[in-house]
Amino acid sequence: MTRKFTDHRILIATHNAGKLEEMGQLFAPRGVTVVGAAEMNLPEPEETETTFVGNARIKAHAAAKATGLPALADDSGIQVEALNDAPGVYTADWAETPNGRDFIMAMTKTHTLLEEENAPHPRRARFCATLVLAWPDGHDEVFAGKVNGTLIWPMRGKQGHGYDPMFQPDGHEITFAEMDADTKNGISHRADAFSKLMSACFD
Repeated sequence: MTRKFTDHRILIATHNAGKLEEMGQLFAPRGVTVVGAAEMNLPEPEETETTFVGNARIKAHAAAKATGLPALADDSGIQVEALNDAPGVYTADWAETPNGRDFIMAMTKTHTLLEEENAPHPRRARFCATLVLAWPDGHDEVFAGKVNGTLIWPMRGKQGHGYDPMFQPDGHEITFAEMDADTKNGISHRADAFSKLMSACFD
């Protein structure tokens, strides 16, 4: 049986202010208050797994254990078919520099690799997100979402984050980075996982 969520507060196991704000908007209609990991002075645990679910579990359980609150964590990334589903769980690593993350560099690297492979068009990719809701007693529930699309070049759009400027979701003529937040949040990989979480644990 899926465990239902009955608390009024949930810890979002992220130090990313944008992600926290997005989650806050999604939970607000249900009367649930979100708290971020930074607010609770939680360290960022090392993500040592090779799967989205593995890394999301590390983050969710560490946060729930440290605070005594139910904790929600997500791990997400982009899989490029012609690159054997890379970068996948290493999406953020491809953007790492000594001065923080540089996704323009990561997207340029991805495009360069596709050119070197002479990858045929359309260049298919999918965004994946796995949400793990963990309770302090060690129980968890897992929900995976995805959105399929095509990689375009050059990059287009200024909204969003990460690989959004080169990802055009199926059924749309514009990239994630050209969409307003409401449109993107309605069709994104995170929205897909979130709607599964809501119907299982909240409805």
